[in-house]
Amino acid sequence: MTDMMTSGTKKSLMTRRGVLRAFAATTIVAAPTYANAAGFLRGAGDIRRLRMYSGRTGEHLDTIYWIEGKYIKDAIKEINYFMRDWREDAVKNMDIRNFDIITAAHTLLDTTEPYLLLSGYRTPKTNAMLRSRSRGVAKNSLHMKGQANDVRLKTRTVSQIYKAGMSCGAGGVGKYSRSNFVHMDCGAVRTWGS
Repeated sequence: MTDMMTSGTKKSLMTRRGVLRAFAATTIVAAPTYANAAGFLRGAGDIRRLRMYSGRTGEHLDTIYWIEGKYIKDAIKEINYFMRDWREDAVKNMDIRNFDIITAAHTLLDTTEPYLLLSGYRTPKTNAMLRSRSRGVAKNSLHMKGQANDVRLKTRTVSQIYKAGMSCGAGGVGKYSRSNFVHMDCGAVRTWGS
């Protein structure tokens, strides 16, 4: 019985990993038309789950936001609130493509540890304030459009998270080793950092 369960578990993990590899490969080809990549998984029995916590607000998020090709409206609302600009208490409808990118990267990292969210949505005021303190903050940051997140994990290195993000091939991935975080966005496919 144990061998059968192990075998069944391995089979389901292999299938899940296979689907994720296919998802990542499809997003590389279809980055400009991201809907094609998301549509690839439709009907595959897949779920997409996002696990995060915020050190700034003390809030935790563990939600399934997509099931078999359909985004769950209430879960998306919950994620949007969680990723708000906590300094201004401002909520923005985040670009759901970014959820898919960070979720795929998280799954490739093979961990259940939630991401620590350092920055999600930023108001222009917050972005300007951060920019005045750091040359690493872009003037027209995708954070202001709700298309970017800065994350970290205790159990994975910045390089590991960066490589997982790059494997998705569906947006920008920046490595900030000295600050110990990775930026992932759903803009143009590009990489930077050290």
